[in-house]
Amino acid sequence: MGGDYVVISVLLCFLCITFHLTFVESIDVDVNLQTNEKNTTLLRPKHFHFPWRANIMDEGSGIISHYAMWHTEPGQFYGLRADMSIWASPNQGTSQESGASLQIYCQDGGNYNLIQVGFHISPSLYHNRDIRFFTYWTKDLKPKGCYNLQCSGFVSASRANLVPGQAMAPPSIYGKQDHYVRLSLNKDPNSGDWVVYRHDLQKPSFLGHFPNKLCPGTPRIQALTGFVNYLKNAHGPPMGSGHFPDYDDKRSAYFKHIQNYNPNGHSSDLFGIPMIKLVDRPDCYGANNLFLEYKKGYMFNYCGPSGCVG
Repeated sequence: MGGDYVVISVLLCFLCITFHLTFVESIDVDVNLQTNEKNTTLLRPKHFHFPWRANIMDEGSGIISHYAMWHTEPGQFYGLRADMSIWASPNQGTSQESGASLQIYCQDGGNYNLIQVGFHISPSLYHNRDIRFFTYWTKDLKPKGCYNLQCSGFVSASRANLVPGQAMAPPSIYGKQDHYVRLSLNKDPNSGDWVVYRHDLQKPSFLGHFPNKLCPGTPRIQALTGFVNYLKNAHGPPMGSGHFPDYDDKRSAYFKHIQNYNPNGHSSDLFGIPMIKLVDRPDCYGANNLFLEYKKGYMFNYCGPSGCVG
């Protein structure tokens, strides 16, 4: 990616405190994917620089990104699983993106590749403000990757319950009800591919996979991330519920029942895994402590209002 970056020093804090709804339905609609990149103002995601650069602004494209996340240090990791709350953003601007995702960064030579799955609102990509399930990959942390099924990369499963670009409903309602989807992204011990499942149904639904070549090496970094992207000299969109986070799941976006995968493809709690919090603009967006709560597992809340500048 061209251009210089504005870098703000970020204090990385190790996790030092441990304590040991209704489901979202899918809507089968035309996803209206924008495939002609020469005729679009699509915001390319910049939320793949976080281990080393925060509050990034790409001078070439004029796109600013902000994050509220917990992530690991580089190490031997094989995937994540979590409940991810779903929030609408009906007033979001055309050139704004907001969402949340599970992210895996894999070292490939001297660089890192990224694969991710999650939910976002991106009017420039879909020409509406629906909440959409999305996949994304990029090589060498450059904006030459691919959303959804726009190019070769993520392989959607036959009869998958969710297809990349598919709309989701209903959203959470502030102060009244929260809605979520439970997703996993992990390395299959047999094929070596990175498989994606939905787990909040009567039986897990296989959604598809990223070929191993897109995320081949170690060490790896795993992240649970709320993010926004918007144009320079504009105001940022809301993240999550659009309010600063507290510990109420009906008022704050969350990742909960967070689990880590082992080399054999089995998931378990995060106990014993050091995690690092990164919020690059705490005046705009926030994330609370990662903690263990009865019946909710390891979790944290995150979100923030619209109006962030710079």
